[in-house]
Formats: sequence, C-alpha cells, structure tokens
Amino acid sequence: MSEVVILENAEASQTGARTLAPDHSPRSAYVESAPPALGIDAIGGEVASLQHRVEQFLYYQSELLDGKHWRAFADLFTDDGTYWMPTTADQKDWVDSPSIFAEDRSIMNIRAGRVTHPNAWSQAPEWATSHLIGNVTVEAESPTEVRVRSRFIMTELRRDSLRTFAGSYRHWLVPEGKTFRIKLQRVDMVNARAPYDYVLQVWV
Repeated sequence: MSEVVILENAEASQTGARTLAPDHSPRSAYVESAPPALGIDAIGGEVASLQHRVEQFLYYQSELLDGKHWRAFADLFTDDGTYWMPTTADQKDWVDSPSIFAEDRSIMNIRAGRVTHPNAWSQAPEWATSHLIGNVTVEAESPTEVRVRSRFIMTELRRDSLRTFAGSYRHWLVPEGKTFRIKLQRVDMVNARAPYDYVLQVWV
C-alpha cells in the first residue's frame, strides 16, 4: 500500500478575506475627492420650480453615492434625519421590526469610516455603482416639509459580477435656502427579501 501525502498549498494557510479571495490585498488609503456641484436652480433666468429643484437634489444625492462621497452624503441629512430600508413594503416603523438599514447620521458616519478603511474587503478590488432616478413626484408641500416619491435602479459592480437593485424612494425633505436636507429617506427595494451572494455594504 503506497503512502498518501497531502501537501498544503499556500491558499489553505490564509485566513479572513484572503481565504475567499486569494488575490485580495489592502487598497491604498481612501482620499475623498471634492463632491460634484448641485444642479442649477434656475432656467432661462427664471426661478426654478419646486419640481426642478427636487429633481436636481435627488440627482445630486445619487451622484454622491456613485462617487463614493460618503461624508457628503451623510451631511445631506438633518441632525435627526434617518435613512431607512424596511424589509417589506407594509412596514410602518423601524423600532419594533427588523430593517435592512435604519441609520441616523452617527451610524452613517460610522459606516462611512468602515467602508473607507484601507482593509475594507468589500471595497477592494474596485467596487462601483450607477444609479438611475426617475418618476419624481412631489406628493405634498408646506413651508417646513416637502414629501417626494421616486423610482430608482442601481447597478453594482464588484470584482467581475454585476447585480441590480430597484425600487422606490420616499423622501421627507426640509427646505434649506434653495435646496433641501433629508429628514427621512425610505428605500423600498423590489428585491429586499431576495437572497444575496453578499450583503449590502453601503446605502442604495
């Protein structure tokens, strides 16, 4: 009977992220570039309509996400603002029910710090998203609040794989000068309860 010799390869001795992706390596230190400019607030010399200003704000928010301007994204929220992604469309709050996201600004800044760390595996190798926003409708308006619904499609690239998320936004916006800040952003994903190869790392 011949002897069986098992040789341990180099990958078998690796731990953590390298076990799943041997070519993983820490990325260089994250340096946030200047965020893009908010869209124009006037057309043809006339004061822009509320509809136009709301659309420009939502487009700007998506540009911040796609550009990985995490801190600037969090700064769009009021001091008591919340980013909320429920698990079902009929969910009424995040206090007594589990949610995919239910984050105030302090938690959002913690998340931003985590994903910008050089050893953040979810961000290395290169990871990117592209948002498309549409069907923007102003549902209610008052001097202190504007309520908006819209639709989104987000495509995400990670390594060599693409995946798509789609659904609706609900924004409760607080007017601030010619623009807004976010009191509440609710994100209802069509595929909120679908199985994922890996969990969401940042905001949709």
